[in-house]
Amino acid sequence: MAPSRGPEPLARALHTTLENHKGPVHVARYARGTAKYVLTGGQDRTVRLWNPTLGTEIKAYSAHGYEVLSISVAHDNTKFISSGGDRSVFLWDVTTGNTLRRISAHLAKINVVEFNADATVVASGSYDSTVKLWDLRSPNRQPIQALEEARDSVQALYVGSSRIMSGSVDGHVRTYDLRKGELRTDYIGHPVTSVVPTQDESTYLVMTLDGHVRLMDAFTGKLLNDFSGHTHASYRCRACFGHGEASIVAGDENGAVWAWDLLDAKPLQPNPPPKVHHKVITWTEHHPAEAGELITASADGTVKVWRYPASGS
Repeated sequence: MAPSRGPEPLARALHTTLENHKGPVHVARYARGTAKYVLTGGQDRTVRLWNPTLGTEIKAYSAHGYEVLSISVAHDNTKFISSGGDRSVFLWDVTTGNTLRRISAHLAKINVVEFNADATVVASGSYDSTVKLWDLRSPNRQPIQALEEARDSVQALYVGSSRIMSGSVDGHVRTYDLRKGELRTDYIGHPVTSVVPTQDESTYLVMTLDGHVRLMDAFTGKLLNDFSGHTHASYRCRACFGHGEASIVAGDENGAVWAWDLLDAKPLQPNPPPKVHHKVITWTEHHPAEAGELITASADGTVKVWRYPASGS
């Protein structure tokens, strides 16, 4: 939970820019744990592996025939999955760059994919309004479950040990309790572009196309806090928690990175923040272990690595 001294300062010193993609970058994911690697996917149909400390590209993964919209990294960092306009889920070996499996999953583009904790099950969320679950241990080409309650494109997914959360353009966040076989629906009222729970899954962040990020109680659906000031009306953008879950961080459509105190919802300095990308910031992700690093991906074709303090290595 939030430390008593308040949130850590936001990493605002530009460390390096990753710029080998041609066209918009849709997603940027850190490797798991303390590992210092980043995977990015974009309009150019590639996934790229980077060393963000050196700012160098390590490997490019090419098998997609359409844009890459989502990436999820396995718990042990040996594999990752990706999805996009192909309507398929691609399972990759990180080291060799080989495609281990390709799952023909949906009738339309797949906006989001996520592993479960031990990377044995994959969840995919599609423009066709469904979420499907796939058992990677089974040779069966059929999903083990299809969740069909959404009434519009599924844009966001979270897969926990006993629950799955989905966010849809229909303005709802749906929580499936797999142990109890129950569904709870929270009506947010505006198209959902990201859903990110806290580590204990007691609350979650939901970003919507009305220019708000909301902190919700994951058990009751009650609104706990509301963060605004940024511009977000047309594109899929992702909000995340800062270090220690004491702050909220989100990029906006003007290319600025916003941050708010979790408790009082006040924007952290500077307010308003400077423009750091030339186009919409599509993805914001904080390093899972380190206090002073986050990444932003943008439609301007770049991914930027931010650190604090400026002298940090």
